[in-house]
Amino acid sequence: MTVTPQFLMMALNLHDDTLSQRLHELHDRLLETVPVVDRIACALYDENDDVLKTFINSTRAGKAITSYEYKLSDSHALSALAASGEFRVLDNIEHVLQSDTVHNTWLREQGYRSSFTVPFYDGGSLAGFVFFDSMQAAAFSPQVQRDLVLYTSLISMAIASELSAVRSVLEATRVARELAEVRDFETGSHLERMARYSRVIARAVAPRYGRNDEFVECVYLFSSLHDIGKIGIPDKVLLKPGRLDPAERAIMETHVDKGIQIIDRIVGTGTHQRLPDSTILRNIVHCHHEYLDGSGYPRQLRQDAIPLEARIVTVADIFDALTAIRPYKPVWSPNNALAELERMVQAGKLDADCVQALHDHRDQIMAIHERYADIDAVS
Repeated sequence: MTVTPQFLMMALNLHDDTLSQRLHELHDRLLETVPVVDRIACALYDENDDVLKTFINSTRAGKAITSYEYKLSDSHALSALAASGEFRVLDNIEHVLQSDTVHNTWLREQGYRSSFTVPFYDGGSLAGFVFFDSMQAAAFSPQVQRDLVLYTSLISMAIASELSAVRSVLEATRVARELAEVRDFETGSHLERMARYSRVIARAVAPRYGRNDEFVECVYLFSSLHDIGKIGIPDKVLLKPGRLDPAERAIMETHVDKGIQIIDRIVGTGTHQRLPDSTILRNIVHCHHEYLDGSGYPRQLRQDAIPLEARIVTVADIFDALTAIRPYKPVWSPNNALAELERMVQAGKLDADCVQALHDHRDQIMAIHERYADIDAVS
């Protein structure tokens, strides 16, 4: 098979679907000439935590592995690939991968017999790996390897382009916050906790709702923008130390619609969007103050009318608001905060699955709470 530059550009510009959908279509095209590739998967690397995270996949034979994390430093082989930029070919997985890690056990259970692994980079730093797997032994000949390296370049370009767009949106909103000189309601540590709490919850509930790892990553990336509209709220309301009166409360609640206006200006609308799919971002900004019983704002949405991503961020936001340092309230212990969230579930306000995720992954939640504590909490 010969992969021409024209073919690569045509595949890269299929349409503006999600990365998962584009990978599926790319896989369809690949199978026309290289039918031995039963799975293509991409894992992203989080340098801050030294963690590889499952991200997108196209799996035609076997069952996809999802919601999986693994420390890169725990894998000598992958660490060596990351450092060298070289590729890895395994012609007989069953004989080579003897360790009982979750990933290796899963590979053997699916019946994959050979694999081809390629690291990819963004700005000179490791961004992740692309994995090609086959049910056939020794499926990846030198010619196939050369072609798949080109496919890896295509896939990494698509991922880098999308993540670059996300980063530009995040940077634009950060600058907007700083220009408005509004910092107390979303400190850097608050944003880190919010994003990571949201990701823990999203990973836990995604299988139940049929959502994939791309959804989880989007929630993680966009959750920190939930309150961006507050940069348009007057300081006398936003920074008031006590309770807001009804008129002030009405002003405060306009931050949701202001947030959507800001996002639309930054991201764009219709065919001029800077992000291929900004629905998750808009849903988080627009619906994170809605409650399941219809008592939230601004649209008094109920139950499933509230998008899952917004329900996730609502729970993460309330948990952090209760356990964080604020001048107008005492700090709640995590136990008391969880109890309050459970009370809100019983009252019909919060998603029970999202709150249960905090209980089920308490160790991760506490690690985030301690690692990204506010400065005043540790000084």
